[in-house]
Amino acid sequence: MSAVFEFFSNIITGELDVYVITFTLVFVMIVLLFLSFPMVVPLSVGALIGLVHFSSIDTGVIIQQMVTGISPNALIAVPMFILAADIMTRGHTAHNLLGLIESFVGHLRGGLPITACISCTLFGSVSGSTQATVVSVGQIMRPKLLQAGYKDSFVMALIINASDIAFLIPPSIGLILYGTLANTSVGELFIAGIGPGVLLAVMFSAYCYFYTVYQGDSITLVKKSTMAEKLVAIKKSLLPLGFPTLIVGGIYSGAVTPTEAASFSVLYAIILECFIYRELKYKDVIDAALSTGLITAVVFILVGMGQAFSWYISFEQIPMELLAPLDLEGASKEYVLFVIALSFFVGCMFVDSLVVLVILTPIFVPIVTAVGLDPVLVGVMITLQMAVGSATPPFGCDIFTAIAIFNKPYLEVIRGTLPFILILFMMSALLIYFPEIALFLRDQAFAK
Repeated sequence: MSAVFEFFSNIITGELDVYVITFTLVFVMIVLLFLSFPMVVPLSVGALIGLVHFSSIDTGVIIQQMVTGISPNALIAVPMFILAADIMTRGHTAHNLLGLIESFVGHLRGGLPITACISCTLFGSVSGSTQATVVSVGQIMRPKLLQAGYKDSFVMALIINASDIAFLIPPSIGLILYGTLANTSVGELFIAGIGPGVLLAVMFSAYCYFYTVYQGDSITLVKKSTMAEKLVAIKKSLLPLGFPTLIVGGIYSGAVTPTEAASFSVLYAIILECFIYRELKYKDVIDAALSTGLITAVVFILVGMGQAFSWYISFEQIPMELLAPLDLEGASKEYVLFVIALSFFVGCMFVDSLVVLVILTPIFVPIVTAVGLDPVLVGVMITLQMAVGSATPPFGCDIFTAIAIFNKPYLEVIRGTLPFILILFMMSALLIYFPEIALFLRDQAFAK
């Protein structure tokens, strides 16, 4: 008992070394998570431990850091994109985009899973949300894929992982938050995410083709669409395709900022779903707004408490002490990028990716600057790891979304994920050694 008392006494007096403090923080946070507390509670407790440890610090610093975390103007785009995604998820946008892709490639070998993959990419470009993509595309495509003879484990793994392309394709909530935390242009990040996102969709589609070939005659091919059917699908999808045109084209041309694009996307979604398709009523928009308010509140609370926690561990110099043995400041850019990717991947496997983003980004920003890495490239790499972590056991958020939507047990949902995760690892390696995949379009768009 006296040893325990002495331990906590040392925390208060600041006589413990950084490794013991780090172990204490991690242990307390893990215990609170296993006790089913929401993530904001472990973050708050971590920050409060800092106040106890440094008793001379004004307690108002927690509130100050929380407000600082949610103050950047770029965060205004977050609720706007969430609201636009919610409105489109309730309407016809996903159906029309799926119809377009299926009419052109659905009849090919591997056409249906390729349709699902490309549709996830397109819907991600209008929603920016992986979970919205899982719900919208998954509910439509899963029955079709099962009817064609595909195994359910493959279907669920495809939808979960292809939906994560939404992390890279603008408007990505992860890219917005990274840009805010790292003081990096959100517009540049949006453009830089397009190349890796499209390449990842191509790699997933290639795997779908070879998987279908391997399955042989057990897969039933879809009837080829007539030219008239293709024209109808094009007509129906023209207006939904206005979303990526507005967001990507507007930012690429410099006509709008990401925040302005977010505002326009909400207006566009309301006009499209309420007045043109007439799918949604006034009450549906109000429900979407209320849902957006709840989600935004959760995100902003996490960002605010994450900022307070990040301030504490930076004040304690915990990151510098822990990273010192790696000698990152004198390392090659490839090695630093690998360490960053590994850190975010491991973190996102166990904790919500937005929380990991808020905690780790301030730790690596000084190192990125010191070694001369392009912060835009780092942002795309980090966002890619968020995508990997969201689909990777044990706690990937898209896995649990799929469990809820498809009503399937955990082990069955994750059974087919390994090939897709390996492809995501390949994409990470390509980004490390060929950064032009992300930076080429950015350099063209923002050339001076």
